[in-house]
Amino acid sequence: MSDLDGPIARECVEGYLFSDPPLEVLIFRRPPARGRIWVPVSGKVEPDDRDFPSALCREVAEETGLRLEPADLIDLAWQVPFRADNGEVWRLHAFAARVPRAFVPRLSSEHEAAEWVGAEEAIGRLHFEDNRAAVIRLRDQIARTAP
Repeated sequence: MSDLDGPIARECVEGYLFSDPPLEVLIFRRPPARGRIWVPVSGKVEPDDRDFPSALCREVAEETGLRLEPADLIDLAWQVPFRADNGEVWRLHAFAARVPRAFVPRLSSEHEAAEWVGAEEAIGRLHFEDNRAAVIRLRDQIARTAP
């Protein structure tokens, strides 16, 4: 048994906004009070959210100003339990969305910067291991479906 066994107290979503070819990922830097770490769009699933894709579309709109529909999302089939700061076990569901490379996000108070970077650079800069693994999944999925 791992320390992540047991009930899931909270569901969360994360989204990788990308453009291709070549594959580039839009990553976001948290402000100093939140560690100045690089992350994707993410957030908690709220009671009014219909499902995980709808929750992510809401989070993307809140954090970037971009309006997506659930049909725009690619399910990365990546569900990761993690221990939250409060000690509870939460679970993350990862998705991706292809957006125009020219997209410039309207940053919310959750981020102080955003940057388009290549997949390898994103893997090197993202703070959390599960974020890095999700970009690898995205990179591999895109490669499998390329003409």
